[in-house]
Amino acid sequence: MTRRERTPGTLPTSEEIRRFVTEAPGRVGKREIAREFGIAPDDKLALRAVLAELRNDGSIAPAGHRRFTHPARTPDSMVVRIIGTDPDGEAIGRPVDWPNGTPPTVFMRPERRDQPSLVPGERVLAQLRSIGGGKLEGRTLRRLTDKPGRLLGIFQPRPGGTGRLEPIDRRVKAECRVPVGEDAGAQAGEIVAAEPLPHGGAGLKPVRIVERLGPMGAAGSISRVCIATHEIPDEFAADTLAEAARAGPVTPAGREDLRAIPLVTIDGEDARDFDDAVWAEPEESGFRLIVAIADVAHYVRPGSPLDREARHRGNSVYFPDRVVPMLPEALSNGWCSLRPGEDRGCLFAEIRIGADGRKIAHRFGRGILRSAARLTYAQAQEQQASGRLAALFAAYRALLAARKARGTLDLDLVEQQVILRDGRVEDVRPRPRFDSHRLIEEFMILANVAAAEELERLQRPCLYRVHAPPSDDKLEALRTVLHGMELSLPPGNQLHPRDLERLLQRVAGTPQSPLVSEIVLRSQSQAAYAFDNIGHFGLALPRYAHFTSPIRRYADLLVHRALTTGFAADEAARLPDTAAHISATERRAALAERDAVERYLATFLTARVGAVFPARVSGVQRFGIFVTLTENGANGLVPASSLPDDFWAYDEATQSLSGRKTNLVFRLGQRLDVRLADASTATGALLFALAPAGAPPP
Repeated sequence: MTRRERTPGTLPTSEEIRRFVTEAPGRVGKREIAREFGIAPDDKLALRAVLAELRNDGSIAPAGHRRFTHPARTPDSMVVRIIGTDPDGEAIGRPVDWPNGTPPTVFMRPERRDQPSLVPGERVLAQLRSIGGGKLEGRTLRRLTDKPGRLLGIFQPRPGGTGRLEPIDRRVKAECRVPVGEDAGAQAGEIVAAEPLPHGGAGLKPVRIVERLGPMGAAGSISRVCIATHEIPDEFAADTLAEAARAGPVTPAGREDLRAIPLVTIDGEDARDFDDAVWAEPEESGFRLIVAIADVAHYVRPGSPLDREARHRGNSVYFPDRVVPMLPEALSNGWCSLRPGEDRGCLFAEIRIGADGRKIAHRFGRGILRSAARLTYAQAQEQQASGRLAALFAAYRALLAARKARGTLDLDLVEQQVILRDGRVEDVRPRPRFDSHRLIEEFMILANVAAAEELERLQRPCLYRVHAPPSDDKLEALRTVLHGMELSLPPGNQLHPRDLERLLQRVAGTPQSPLVSEIVLRSQSQAAYAFDNIGHFGLALPRYAHFTSPIRRYADLLVHRALTTGFAADEAARLPDTAAHISATERRAALAERDAVERYLATFLTARVGAVFPARVSGVQRFGIFVTLTENGANGLVPASSLPDDFWAYDEATQSLSGRKTNLVFRLGQRLDVRLADASTATGALLFALAPAGAPPP
């Protein structure tokens, strides 16, 4: 049978598709594959799932919009995002959708003389060519951003009316020149945003200041810098605000009345919105649970200004001193927030579980509730034996047993909490972690699984939350490091999360534990949203969808919409693009939030330059070692130039740096004493040196 004589209703094997894609002279898409193998239109959804599987295991590589190529082939052109500049001020970027492994650095050629320079955040379609050493040279074919990118920096005036822009982004290595008349009245030491000007010769790149953000170190300046640096949309359009202002209470008509059920919200002390409430009661065979979520879909209708803005933002972004919400405050802190004692619309999941924590049945409905209490995690922990909470904690223990039996990967990561007083950093410390946190997590996971199963039962499109297993390359690197520690994983590439969890349990409480947790974390792929389901590796679940946070995540709002009204044809057709977009906004938010914490930490530590801290090695590179302080989780660099005079050899496989003369070896997880050499409030960078007698023994 030839390819084109394939029986209708059957698909080519994964190997046949992989061979066709890798042997093709250029990029191919689903249309070319369907034509080659004679795949009928009714089978194209199944073909999409096969392609997603091949892409996720690295057998084929994405090469542009819905097109694929051989993983080892460098495309002639790709979309490149500018991430910084070199010391000469020339742009450096990375491919947006690199096929496999870590994206290479792209050194962009200078723009034409009549064009402004490229700056971080801009995206261009670039022609690429290899220049050796795993690096690429790029030439701009087309700028894809609607407006010029912006640079953030600290303005310093110079004699004669000119000025300098000192960058506050660590990826930008060169200052810029502010010509006469282009400073917008900025004062010395002020944080400003600037746009590049056309540059026709050598020397510093010229910029025009377009916004003044206030003096560095003032209350709120750090979050404003992070919002601007990561281009977080933080102002709502007038029509969006007007639509939110017209919102009002829901009526009981057509809703199940849950107001007699004492549902409670459990959140952090600094929580700004309450979108989930929980309740449980014991039954003869186990427990009956209700997870009730704010009915955001009632207020945010498809295609409305609120919907367009929510999709554009993708999610809320949380900083220590403020939140940039996905929805206007009239909804996020008003009609969609489950405040105690106030009637609110909800979408609820009623779920029955057995005594072993396994789900027996579920149903979804639209309801009206009145939260009985707003509890913090600490309060819930203290009151866990009370009548109101005893059943909740009993159900949690059953769910926890089911989780352990399922064999999930449990990386219990420490979250840093920035304590502010009058806008200034008072302290940075690990956020407390209670069983009450895990209770809410387990209830939310259960509801998310039920939502995905319900949509599959209804045969409606679903936006899944997916997490691929570790790639072959990452798994091999993990095995190599573990081998050097006399640890191992089961053979083969079909790893189960319980294999990693058993490894973590094996080293729990030992000096190896932080190192093993670190390398296991680095071996993981990034969770994302997808129209095609590949399951969730970390949670060991075949299907999973985010349902429980529609105030702050657009994905959850779409799952609510799918459960209640379904999608119009055009909205359903956009789901793959929506998944890619909100996955990107989620990554942007995570980077901005982490950037803010790092800058607050640097600000907090400026008064302790010269102090010695216990730390552990969290990264190793040729140019030095990265360390994490035990006290507060701050991260910084010990440059190789500050290490004892020696020839330092870097071993990528074992993630180690070895001295030939001193026999010193630095490895991931190693404990050290380090001295803080510099803390930059402007960039958030911390520089350390080994403390006297702080090096490990040879």
